[in-house]
Amino acid sequence: MTALALEVDGLSVSYRQGLGWRQVVEDVSFSVRRGEVLGLVGESGCGKSTVALQLLGFRHGGLRTDAGRIMLDGLNVLGQDRAGLDRMRGARVSFVPQNPTTALNPGMRVGAQIDEILAAHDRPAGDRTRALFGLVGLPDDAAFLRRFPHQLSGGQQQRVCIAMALACEPGFVVLDEPTTGLDVTTQEQIVELLIDLRARLGMSMLYVTHDLGLLSQIADRIGVMYAGHMVEIAPTERLFAAPRHPYTRGLIAALPRIDGARRSVRPLRGLLQRDMLPKGCPFAPRCDYALPRCFEEVQSLSPAGQHHEVACWRLAELPPAAAPADTDLPAAPDHRSTLPLLSVDRLTVSYGRGSRAFTALDNVSLTVEKGETVALVGESGSGKSTLARAIAGMVAPAAGHIRLVQSELAALVKARSPAERRLIQYIFQNPDASLNPRATIGRSLTRPLEFFFPEREASTAEQVTAALAEVRLDAGYASRYPDQLSGGERQRVAIARALIAQPDLLLCDEVLSALDVSVQASILELLQRLKSELGVAMLFISHDLAVVRMLADRVCVLFRGQVMELGPREQVFAPPFHPYTLSLLEAVPSPLRKRKPVRQKTMGSGEPGPGCVYAGRCAVEIPGACRAAPPPWRETPGGLAIRCHHTLEDLQRKASPLAEKGLETP
Repeated sequence: MTALALEVDGLSVSYRQGLGWRQVVEDVSFSVRRGEVLGLVGESGCGKSTVALQLLGFRHGGLRTDAGRIMLDGLNVLGQDRAGLDRMRGARVSFVPQNPTTALNPGMRVGAQIDEILAAHDRPAGDRTRALFGLVGLPDDAAFLRRFPHQLSGGQQQRVCIAMALACEPGFVVLDEPTTGLDVTTQEQIVELLIDLRARLGMSMLYVTHDLGLLSQIADRIGVMYAGHMVEIAPTERLFAAPRHPYTRGLIAALPRIDGARRSVRPLRGLLQRDMLPKGCPFAPRCDYALPRCFEEVQSLSPAGQHHEVACWRLAELPPAAAPADTDLPAAPDHRSTLPLLSVDRLTVSYGRGSRAFTALDNVSLTVEKGETVALVGESGSGKSTLARAIAGMVAPAAGHIRLVQSELAALVKARSPAERRLIQYIFQNPDASLNPRATIGRSLTRPLEFFFPEREASTAEQVTAALAEVRLDAGYASRYPDQLSGGERQRVAIARALIAQPDLLLCDEVLSALDVSVQASILELLQRLKSELGVAMLFISHDLAVVRMLADRVCVLFRGQVMELGPREQVFAPPFHPYTLSLLEAVPSPLRKRKPVRQKTMGSGEPGPGCVYAGRCAVEIPGACRAAPPPWRETPGGLAIRCHHTLEDLQRKASPLAEKGLETP
């Protein structure tokens, strides 16, 4: 039996609330063996990050540990004073944060930040710092070490954070959502790096995330938390093959799939309301199998198989979990007219001037029909958000035209008419930043009405109530402030604010990326319903291809500001693929597919030449041809267009290995 690297026993944690305390973690126990990766998953607010930070002895004035013990390689973490914690952190246990941009010091060069950690533990820097950068796949030359964080990409910043975590060779690493917000190719590279480091260094990990698909690629076991309680722990394959707790089943049912046919997701019933938790099982108010006893009787983990524990007294009575049904979603009514709603023609957008000018979009053309959803996909920096901002009039194009029906739109929104502004509404990625924290929800919804429909002032309250009902929120939300809502509720308000203007086109910019899987499922269901019932067209930006396959009618694949592939959804998700599209599809983590090595080349940072912009990254680059001349467009009879030097027949043959990963060809 492998020795334990970590043992958590009966951990309970409370946060200060007003004059009292609220318990946010209750009697949580688990262990991690040496060299093992334990995933910790659950909805936002379940307590997983609080547990993770306790492994580093994190404390502040508003937090207290009520009970429990944390033994890290024989050391009692909760019994350490500040000096003991300083010696422990970095040397025995280290931390990789969610957001490297805020974790790294913007005023220090990245090499100096590694040196600082080594100096704090009396270890020599210099060669060690360069070796760490090489270990995590970063350049180790002096010029790179002298860069500031803002001069690195998001993936490079996260690699620097990983290098910092490994600086003093700790035996245990805590990772708190380290790939949230990264595109799928960068995420895949970070996961490959962690798997490689684990194999080479033999370190143990606690990996905290809401991404179940990602955990399936890296974790040996997964612990599922709900409302501060551990409700299930199981080996990864067993958890996905035979989930036992109703909450785990709900999370897996809410997971969008890229494999096979389109299917609807099933959001969990209700919301987590900590103020209304019963004395017994915290999940009882949302459970389809709950009995009166569930509300009264506290549940604890009980054996459900080898290395499998579940906190549910009805375990033996529940029917086996059904596999997600591969049924097509209902077809939306055809709202299309003879003229497209939106036309983007040869659009070019540049940032900066002179020698520092950067072309973010290069000669992009596409259309959006009335009632149609067109998805924009591609990794960070591909130009997706720039295109949406240009359509919204937030940035001025250097060349090209944007037309709404037949009318050409002015470059900037301030020059557009109120009617044109009303017809295009933007839903931002982060509702925390886009909603005024000092205005009630009702006031935020009233502002568009005052601007676009001043003649309807008498019926404002009724329209606000109707807008909230449209996104499944009751009228009482109008009197609340944004900080009184969950993340999913705030995103619903942002959607309601856009819809109350009665637009024809919604620009949805990564509106699901920061949400956990169950909240994401409810927003996705809402968008599907709005599309079907209201005929609202959407330009849907996302790096989640599983979501795109469920929602989109057509898909546009962007790389470095250029369109690589454009066509109907099912044709984009079936061979022939553009090599870049293939790399995106292969990078999508899925519990139904085995992880395979990255096929594309390492990310390049050089300026593109006269040929294909993907040439430096392409795994099937044609020597000479791909870098010498722009690639031609290849078109299929079904309306798929691929920009590539390879013929469609060549691309069809090169896509065949993808069938091994579970993507089906219609």
